[in-house]
Amino acid sequence: MQIETYGQQMDVTPALSKYVETRFERLGRHFEHPCQIRVQLGLEKPDHRAEATVNLPGKTLHADANAADMYAAIDLLADKLDRLLLKQKDKMVDHHRGEGLSRDFAG
Repeated sequence: MQIETYGQQMDVTPALSKYVETRFERLGRHFEHPCQIRVQLGLEKPDHRAEATVNLPGKTLHADANAADMYAAIDLLADKLDRLLLKQKDKMVDHHRGEGLSRDFAG
């Protein structure tokens, strides 16, 4: 998993970058193949904003989160991406199961 962190009209400190990497480590367990995550951190006064785009083979997922401080925004974003990736994984599994069931019941 490759994570790129950058700031919009702000500098991303090494501490923020390291925090993003540690929070997003758990996302790599959902898929075996490599994925690329681009994380954009910025300020939308009075809130802090974190956005991420996940590039998977054949699919691109996007999520964003606002919070009172940057660390809370990153936590919310990681939770949202976790749910999105689980949903995507379930769709892939259900899609393949659905094909087998429709053939069995077709007659």
